Amino acid sequence: MEFETFELSNGIRVVHKQVNRPVAHCGLLIMAGSRDEKPEEEGLAHFIEHVLFKGTKRRKAFHILSRMEDAGGELNAYTDKENTVIYTSFLQGDYKRAIDLVFDIAFQSTFPAKELQKEKEVIIDEINSYKDSPSDLIFDDFEALLYPNHPLGMNILGTPTQVKSFTREDVLRFMKREYSCNRMVFSSVGNISKAKLENLLEKEIADINTPTTVFDRKEPAGHLPKVITKAASNFQTHAIIGGRGYAANHPKSRTLLLLNNILGGPGMNSRLNLNIREKYGFTYNLESFYNSYSDTGVFGVYAGTDPETMGKTLKLIERELKKLREKPLGSMQLVKAKRQFLGQVAMAQENNASLMLALGRSLLSFDKIDTFEEIINKIENINANDLLEVANEVLDPKCLSKLVFTP
Repeated sequence: MEFETFELSNGIRVVHKQVNRPVAHCGLLIMAGSRDEKPEEEGLAHFIEHVLFKGTKRRKAFHILSRMEDAGGELNAYTDKENTVIYTSFLQGDYKRAIDLVFDIAFQSTFPAKELQKEKEVIIDEINSYKDSPSDLIFDDFEALLYPNHPLGMNILGTPTQVKSFTREDVLRFMKREYSCNRMVFSSVGNISKAKLENLLEKEIADINTPTTVFDRKEPAGHLPKVITKAASNFQTHAIIGGRGYAANHPKSRTLLLLNNILGGPGMNSRLNLNIREKYGFTYNLESFYNSYSDTGVFGVYAGTDPETMGKTLKLIERELKKLREKPLGSMQLVKAKRQFLGQVAMAQENNASLMLALGRSLLSFDKIDTFEEIINKIENINANDLLEVANEVLDPKCLSKLVFTP
Protein backbone atom coordinates (compact mmCIF):
# COMPACT_ATOMS: atom_id res chain seq x y z
CA MET A 1 0.00 0.00 0.00
CA GLU A 2 1.86 3.06 -1.23
CA PHE A 3 0.59 6.44 -0.07
CA GLU A 4 1.96 9.96 0.28
CA THR A 5 1.46 12.52 3.02
CA PHE A 6 2.03 16.27 3.08
CA GLU A 7 0.79 19.38 4.83
CA LEU A 8 -1.00 22.33 3.26
CA SER A 9 0.04 25.91 3.94
CA ASN A 10 -2.82 26.40 6.43
CA GLY A 11 -1.94 23.32 8.50
CA ILE A 12 -4.38 20.75 7.10
CA ARG A 13 -2.61 17.41 6.71
CA VAL A 14 -3.17 15.34 3.57
CA VAL A 15 -2.82 11.65 2.77
CA HIS A 16 -3.17 10.42 -0.82
CA LYS A 17 -2.95 7.07 -2.53
CA GLN A 18 -2.89 7.11 -6.33
CA VAL A 19 -4.79 4.21 -7.90
CA ASN A 20 -5.62 3.58 -11.54
CA ARG A 21 -9.38 3.29 -11.10
CA PRO A 22 -12.27 5.19 -12.74
CA VAL A 23 -13.84 6.09 -9.37
CA ALA A 24 -12.10 8.28 -6.78
CA HIS A 25 -12.85 9.02 -3.13
CA CYS A 26 -11.92 11.93 -0.87
CA GLY A 27 -12.99 13.42 2.40
CA LEU A 28 -12.26 15.95 5.11
CA LEU A 29 -11.87 14.42 8.56
CA ILE A 30 -12.26 16.76 11.53
CA MET A 31 -11.20 15.80 15.04
CA ALA A 32 -14.39 17.06 16.64
CA GLY A 33 -17.09 14.68 17.78
CA SER A 34 -19.70 14.22 20.46
CA ARG A 35 -17.10 13.85 23.23
CA ASP A 36 -16.06 17.46 22.57
CA GLU A 37 -19.49 18.75 23.56
CA LYS A 38 -20.25 20.39 26.86
CA PRO A 39 -23.17 18.90 28.86
CA GLU A 40 -25.61 21.47 27.50
CA GLU A 41 -24.44 20.73 23.93
CA GLU A 42 -25.31 17.02 23.77
CA GLY A 43 -26.10 16.21 20.12
CA LEU A 44 -24.62 19.44 18.74
CA ALA A 45 -21.73 17.87 16.78
CA HIS A 46 -24.19 15.59 14.98
CA PHE A 47 -26.62 18.48 14.44
CA ILE A 48 -23.84 20.48 12.78
CA GLU A 49 -23.02 17.56 10.48
CA HIS A 50 -26.63 17.71 9.24
CA VAL A 51 -26.92 21.48 8.83
CA LEU A 52 -23.59 21.85 7.00
CA PHE A 53 -25.54 20.73 3.92
CA LYS A 54 -28.23 23.40 4.22
CA GLY A 55 -26.58 26.23 2.35
CA THR A 56 -23.29 28.06 1.86
CA LYS A 57 -22.35 31.56 0.73
CA ARG A 58 -22.33 30.22 -2.86
CA ARG A 59 -24.93 27.42 -2.85
CA LYS A 60 -28.42 26.67 -1.62
CA ALA A 61 -29.20 23.27 -0.10
CA PHE A 62 -30.52 21.93 -3.41
CA HIS A 63 -27.30 22.82 -5.24
CA ILE A 64 -25.18 21.18 -2.55
CA LEU A 65 -27.16 17.94 -2.69
CA SER A 66 -27.14 17.91 -6.50
CA ARG A 67 -23.54 18.94 -7.12
CA MET A 68 -21.97 15.45 -6.98
CA GLU A 69 -25.10 13.44 -7.79
CA ASP A 70 -25.57 15.34 -11.10
CA ALA A 71 -22.10 14.09 -12.09
CA GLY A 72 -22.78 10.48 -11.03
CA GLY A 73 -21.13 10.80 -7.62
CA GLU A 74 -22.22 10.59 -4.00
CA LEU A 75 -21.86 12.96 -1.04
CA ASN A 76 -22.20 11.97 2.59
CA ALA A 77 -21.08 12.68 6.16
CA TYR A 78 -21.08 11.12 9.61
CA THR A 79 -20.34 11.98 13.22
CA ASP A 80 -18.92 9.66 15.87
CA LYS A 81 -17.64 10.14 19.41
CA GLU A 82 -14.36 11.79 18.32
CA ASN A 83 -14.66 12.85 14.67
CA THR A 84 -16.85 14.45 12.02
CA VAL A 85 -16.30 13.41 8.40
CA ILE A 86 -17.50 14.88 5.09
CA TYR A 87 -16.72 12.61 2.15
CA THR A 88 -17.58 11.95 -1.46
CA SER A 89 -17.14 9.35 -4.21
CA PHE A 90 -17.00 10.46 -7.83
CA LEU A 91 -15.65 9.80 -11.32
CA GLN A 92 -11.92 10.47 -11.27
CA GLY A 93 -12.18 13.43 -13.65
CA ASP A 94 -14.22 15.37 -11.08
CA TYR A 95 -11.58 15.94 -8.41
CA LYS A 96 -11.84 19.74 -8.68
CA ARG A 97 -15.63 19.59 -8.30
CA ALA A 98 -15.35 17.30 -5.26
CA ILE A 99 -12.67 19.33 -3.46
CA ASP A 100 -14.51 22.59 -4.09
CA LEU A 101 -17.75 21.21 -2.64
CA VAL A 102 -16.21 19.58 0.45
CA PHE A 103 -14.37 22.75 1.46
CA ASP A 104 -17.35 24.97 0.63
CA ILE A 105 -19.50 22.92 3.01
CA ALA A 106 -16.89 22.81 5.78
CA PHE A 107 -15.89 26.49 5.74
CA GLN A 108 -18.62 28.53 4.01
CA SER A 109 -21.89 27.16 5.42
CA THR A 110 -24.37 29.87 6.43
CA PHE A 111 -26.88 27.91 8.55
CA PRO A 112 -30.14 29.63 7.55
CA ALA A 113 -32.57 29.76 10.49
CA LYS A 114 -35.43 28.21 8.46
CA GLU A 115 -33.28 25.26 7.39
CA LEU A 116 -32.04 24.70 10.94
CA GLN A 117 -35.60 24.48 12.19
CA LYS A 118 -36.57 21.92 9.53
CA GLU A 119 -33.52 19.79 10.25
CA LYS A 120 -34.36 19.66 13.95
CA GLU A 121 -37.53 17.74 13.06
CA VAL A 122 -35.53 15.36 10.87
CA ILE A 123 -33.07 14.62 13.67
CA ILE A 124 -35.81 14.15 16.27
CA ASP A 125 -37.38 11.62 13.91
CA GLU A 126 -33.96 9.95 13.63
CA ILE A 127 -33.72 9.77 17.44
CA ASN A 128 -37.19 8.21 17.71
CA SER A 129 -36.34 5.74 14.96
CA TYR A 130 -33.20 4.78 16.84
CA LYS A 131 -35.22 4.14 20.00
CA ASP A 132 -37.28 1.64 18.02
CA SER A 133 -34.13 -0.42 17.42
CA PRO A 134 -33.01 -1.95 20.73
CA SER A 135 -30.18 -3.86 19.03
CA ASP A 136 -28.64 -0.47 18.21
CA LEU A 137 -29.71 1.44 21.28
CA ILE A 138 -28.13 -1.03 23.71
CA PHE A 139 -24.62 -0.19 22.45
CA ASP A 140 -25.06 3.50 23.31
CA ASP A 141 -26.64 2.68 26.64
CA PHE A 142 -23.74 0.36 27.42
CA GLU A 143 -21.21 3.14 26.82
CA ALA A 144 -23.31 5.42 29.03
CA LEU A 145 -22.99 2.74 31.73
CA LEU A 146 -19.19 2.57 31.32
CA TYR A 147 -18.67 6.35 31.17
CA PRO A 148 -21.15 7.98 33.57
CA ASN A 149 -20.91 11.77 33.82
CA HIS A 150 -18.47 11.91 30.91
CA PRO A 151 -18.97 13.07 27.28
CA LEU A 152 -18.12 9.57 25.99
CA GLY A 153 -21.26 8.35 27.72
CA MET A 154 -23.51 10.91 26.00
CA ASN A 155 -25.59 9.88 23.01
CA ILE A 156 -24.24 11.13 19.67
CA LEU A 157 -27.75 12.07 18.51
CA GLY A 158 -28.61 13.98 21.67
CA THR A 159 -32.15 14.29 23.05
CA PRO A 160 -35.22 15.86 21.40
CA THR A 161 -35.28 18.60 24.04
CA GLN A 162 -31.62 19.41 23.54
CA VAL A 163 -31.87 19.39 19.74
CA LYS A 164 -34.87 21.74 19.81
CA SER A 165 -32.85 24.24 21.86
CA PHE A 166 -29.93 24.63 19.41
CA THR A 167 -29.45 28.01 17.76
CA ARG A 168 -27.27 29.30 14.96
CA GLU A 169 -25.06 30.91 17.61
CA ASP A 170 -24.54 27.49 19.26
CA VAL A 171 -23.43 26.05 15.92
CA LEU A 172 -20.99 28.88 15.21
CA ARG A 173 -19.55 28.78 18.73
CA PHE A 174 -18.87 25.03 18.58
CA MET A 175 -17.29 25.26 15.13
CA LYS A 176 -15.07 28.18 16.14
CA ARG A 177 -13.91 26.18 19.15
CA GLU A 178 -13.44 22.79 17.46
CA TYR A 179 -13.11 23.17 13.66
CA SER A 180 -9.48 24.25 13.33
CA CYS A 181 -7.13 23.34 10.47
CA ASN A 182 -4.59 21.73 12.80
CA ARG A 183 -7.31 19.21 13.71
CA MET A 184 -8.17 18.28 10.11
CA VAL A 185 -6.98 15.74 7.57
CA PHE A 186 -7.88 15.59 3.89
CA SER A 187 -7.77 12.00 2.62
CA SER A 188 -7.82 10.91 -1.01
CA VAL A 189 -7.70 7.68 -3.01
CA GLY A 190 -7.92 8.10 -6.77
CA ASN A 191 -6.20 8.48 -10.11
CA ILE A 192 -4.50 11.84 -9.64
CA SER A 193 -0.88 12.69 -9.00
CA LYS A 194 0.25 14.12 -5.67
CA ALA A 195 1.47 17.30 -7.41
CA LYS A 196 -1.88 17.93 -9.12
CA LEU A 197 -3.84 17.18 -5.95
CA GLU A 198 -1.67 19.51 -3.89
CA ASN A 199 -2.10 22.27 -6.46
CA LEU A 200 -5.91 21.89 -6.42
CA LEU A 201 -5.99 21.90 -2.62
CA GLU A 202 -3.72 24.95 -2.21
CA LYS A 203 -5.91 26.94 -4.60
CA GLU A 204 -9.01 25.89 -2.65
CA ILE A 205 -7.65 26.81 0.79
CA ALA A 206 -6.09 30.14 -0.25
CA ASP A 207 -8.53 32.07 1.96
CA ILE A 208 -9.04 29.38 4.63
CA ASN A 209 -7.20 29.88 7.88
CA THR A 210 -8.23 29.16 11.43
CA PRO A 211 -6.57 29.78 14.80
CA THR A 212 -4.68 26.78 16.15
CA THR A 213 -6.65 25.15 18.96
CA VAL A 214 -5.70 22.70 21.66
CA PHE A 215 -7.72 19.78 22.91
CA ASP A 216 -9.76 20.06 26.07
CA ARG A 217 -10.60 16.36 26.28
CA LYS A 218 -10.77 14.97 29.80
CA GLU A 219 -9.72 11.36 30.33
CA PRO A 220 -12.56 9.34 31.87
CA ALA A 221 -12.31 8.52 35.55
CA GLY A 222 -12.36 4.95 36.82
CA HIS A 223 -15.65 3.12 37.10
CA LEU A 224 -17.27 0.32 39.06
CA PRO A 225 -18.79 -2.56 37.04
CA LYS A 226 -22.58 -2.77 37.12
CA VAL A 227 -25.31 -5.24 36.21
CA ILE A 228 -28.44 -3.52 34.93
CA THR A 229 -31.66 -4.96 33.52
CA LYS A 230 -34.11 -2.68 31.73
CA ALA A 231 -37.65 -3.43 30.64
CA ALA A 232 -38.17 -2.59 26.97
CA SER A 233 -41.00 -2.93 24.46
CA ASN A 234 -39.34 -5.47 22.20
CA PHE A 235 -39.83 -9.13 21.34
CA GLN A 236 -36.27 -10.34 21.93
CA THR A 237 -33.98 -9.96 24.90
CA HIS A 238 -30.78 -8.05 24.12
CA ALA A 239 -27.64 -8.13 26.25
CA ILE A 240 -24.04 -6.90 26.36
CA ILE A 241 -21.30 -8.20 28.64
CA GLY A 242 -18.11 -6.16 28.59
CA GLY A 243 -15.98 -3.40 29.97
CA ARG A 244 -13.28 -0.91 29.13
CA GLY A 245 -10.57 -1.81 26.65
CA TYR A 246 -7.35 -0.18 25.50
CA ALA A 247 -6.93 3.22 23.88
CA ALA A 248 -6.25 3.23 20.13
CA ASN A 249 -2.53 3.91 20.56
CA HIS A 250 -2.00 1.46 23.43
CA PRO A 251 0.79 -1.07 22.74
CA LYS A 252 -1.64 -3.93 23.41
CA SER A 253 -4.46 -2.65 21.18
CA ARG A 254 -3.53 -4.87 18.23
CA THR A 255 -3.42 -7.90 20.51
CA LEU A 256 -6.95 -7.05 21.64
CA LEU A 257 -8.02 -6.67 17.99
CA LEU A 258 -6.73 -10.18 17.28
CA LEU A 259 -8.38 -11.55 20.43
CA ASN A 260 -11.68 -9.95 19.42
CA ASN A 261 -11.44 -11.54 15.98
CA ILE A 262 -10.87 -14.98 17.52
CA LEU A 263 -13.77 -14.60 19.95
CA GLY A 264 -16.51 -13.07 17.85
CA GLY A 265 -15.20 -11.42 14.71
CA PRO A 266 -16.91 -11.49 11.30
CA GLY A 267 -15.64 -14.98 10.44
CA MET A 268 -18.15 -17.82 10.68
CA ASN A 269 -15.46 -19.82 12.49
CA SER A 270 -15.30 -17.43 15.47
CA ARG A 271 -15.61 -19.12 18.85
CA LEU A 272 -18.93 -17.48 19.66
CA ASN A 273 -20.42 -18.52 16.34
CA LEU A 274 -19.16 -22.12 16.43
CA ASN A 275 -19.67 -22.86 20.12
CA ILE A 276 -22.97 -21.08 20.71
CA ARG A 277 -24.87 -20.26 17.53
CA GLU A 278 -23.94 -23.33 15.50
CA LYS A 279 -23.87 -25.81 18.38
CA TYR A 280 -27.01 -24.75 20.23
CA GLY A 281 -28.93 -22.51 17.82
CA PHE A 282 -29.84 -20.12 20.64
CA THR A 283 -29.15 -16.84 18.84
CA TYR A 284 -28.86 -15.31 15.38
CA ASN A 285 -27.25 -12.04 16.48
CA LEU A 286 -24.05 -12.75 18.38
CA GLU A 287 -20.76 -10.85 18.14
CA SER A 288 -17.89 -9.36 20.08
CA PHE A 289 -16.66 -5.81 19.48
CA TYR A 290 -13.78 -3.50 20.32
CA ASN A 291 -14.14 0.27 19.90
CA SER A 292 -11.00 2.24 20.63
CA TYR A 293 -10.81 5.95 21.42
CA SER A 294 -7.87 8.30 21.92
CA ASP A 295 -7.58 7.57 25.65
CA THR A 296 -9.77 4.53 26.36
CA GLY A 297 -11.74 1.78 24.66
CA VAL A 298 -14.77 -0.50 24.93
CA PHE A 299 -14.78 -4.28 24.58
CA GLY A 300 -17.89 -6.41 24.80
CA VAL A 301 -20.05 -9.26 23.57
CA TYR A 302 -23.56 -8.61 22.26
CA ALA A 303 -26.34 -11.19 21.96
CA GLY A 304 -29.96 -10.97 20.93
CA THR A 305 -32.20 -13.98 21.59
CA ASP A 306 -35.53 -15.18 22.98
CA PRO A 307 -36.11 -14.42 26.68
CA GLU A 308 -36.22 -18.15 27.41
CA THR A 309 -32.71 -18.78 26.07
CA MET A 310 -30.92 -15.61 27.17
CA GLY A 311 -29.82 -17.05 30.52
CA LYS A 312 -28.22 -20.07 28.84
CA THR A 313 -26.65 -17.85 26.16
CA LEU A 314 -25.03 -15.58 28.76
CA LYS A 315 -23.60 -18.57 30.61
CA LEU A 316 -22.12 -19.91 27.37
CA ILE A 317 -20.59 -16.50 26.59
CA GLU A 318 -19.03 -16.37 30.04
CA ARG A 319 -17.64 -19.87 29.45
CA GLU A 320 -15.94 -18.70 26.24
CA LEU A 321 -14.45 -15.69 28.03
CA LYS A 322 -13.12 -17.99 30.76
CA LYS A 323 -11.46 -20.24 28.16
CA LEU A 324 -9.62 -17.27 26.68
CA ARG A 325 -8.39 -16.27 30.15
CA GLU A 326 -7.24 -19.75 31.15
CA LYS A 327 -6.19 -21.70 28.07
CA PRO A 328 -3.51 -20.37 25.68
CA LEU A 329 -3.95 -20.89 21.96
CA GLY A 330 -2.02 -23.77 20.42
CA SER A 331 0.64 -22.94 17.84
CA MET A 332 -1.54 -24.02 14.89
CA GLN A 333 -4.57 -22.14 16.23
CA LEU A 334 -2.46 -19.00 16.57
CA VAL A 335 -1.11 -19.27 13.02
CA LYS A 336 -4.64 -19.67 11.63
CA ALA A 337 -5.96 -16.75 13.71
CA LYS A 338 -3.22 -14.43 12.49
CA ARG A 339 -3.67 -15.49 8.88
CA GLN A 340 -7.42 -14.92 9.04
CA PHE A 341 -7.03 -11.50 10.63
CA LEU A 342 -4.42 -10.32 8.11
CA GLY A 343 -6.56 -11.61 5.26
CA GLN A 344 -9.47 -9.53 6.50
CA VAL A 345 -7.22 -6.45 6.71
CA ALA A 346 -5.94 -7.03 3.16
CA MET A 347 -9.45 -7.49 1.75
CA ALA A 348 -10.68 -4.34 3.52
CA GLN A 349 -7.96 -2.38 1.72
CA GLU A 350 -9.43 -3.49 -1.61
CA ASN A 351 -12.42 -1.22 -0.92
CA ASN A 352 -11.04 2.19 -1.87
CA ALA A 353 -13.81 4.17 -0.15
CA SER A 354 -13.11 2.39 3.14
CA LEU A 355 -9.37 2.69 2.57
CA MET A 356 -9.66 6.46 2.09
CA LEU A 357 -11.45 6.80 5.43
CA ALA A 358 -9.03 4.45 7.20
CA LEU A 359 -5.96 6.35 5.96
CA GLY A 360 -7.50 9.64 7.04
CA ARG A 361 -8.46 8.36 10.51
CA SER A 362 -4.98 6.98 11.09
CA LEU A 363 -3.23 10.22 10.12
CA LEU A 364 -5.73 12.28 12.11
CA SER A 365 -5.40 10.22 15.28
CA PHE A 366 -1.76 9.12 15.25
CA ASP A 367 -0.08 11.47 12.76
CA LYS A 368 1.25 8.33 11.05
CA ILE A 369 -0.01 5.42 8.97
CA ASP A 370 1.21 1.84 9.23
CA THR A 371 1.96 0.13 5.94
CA PHE A 372 0.51 -3.34 5.42
CA GLU A 373 3.99 -4.76 5.98
CA GLU A 374 4.18 -2.99 9.35
CA ILE A 375 0.75 -4.35 10.29
CA ILE A 376 1.90 -7.86 9.36
CA ASN A 377 4.99 -7.53 11.56
CA LYS A 378 2.98 -6.31 14.54
CA ILE A 379 0.46 -9.14 14.26
CA GLU A 380 3.12 -11.81 13.65
CA ASN A 381 4.95 -10.69 16.80
CA ILE A 382 1.93 -11.51 18.98
CA ASN A 383 2.31 -14.80 20.85
CA ALA A 384 -0.08 -16.98 22.84
CA ASN A 385 1.08 -15.51 26.17
CA ASP A 386 0.33 -11.98 24.88
CA LEU A 387 -3.26 -13.02 24.11
CA LEU A 388 -3.60 -14.70 27.49
CA GLU A 389 -2.32 -11.60 29.28
CA VAL A 390 -4.72 -9.30 27.44
CA ALA A 391 -7.64 -11.68 28.03
CA ASN A 392 -6.95 -11.65 31.78
CA GLU A 393 -6.74 -7.84 31.83
CA VAL A 394 -9.76 -7.01 29.67
CA LEU A 395 -12.00 -10.02 30.39
CA ASP A 396 -11.46 -10.15 34.15
CA PRO A 397 -14.95 -10.89 35.58
CA LYS A 398 -14.36 -8.26 38.30
CA CYS A 399 -14.10 -5.60 35.56
CA LEU A 400 -17.09 -6.62 33.42
CA SER A 401 -20.49 -4.95 33.38
CA LYS A 402 -23.71 -6.40 32.04
CA LEU A 403 -26.66 -4.61 30.44
CA VAL A 404 -29.86 -6.47 29.52
CA PHE A 405 -32.94 -5.23 27.66
CA THR A 406 -35.77 -7.60 28.47
CA PRO A 407 -39.35 -7.53 27.17
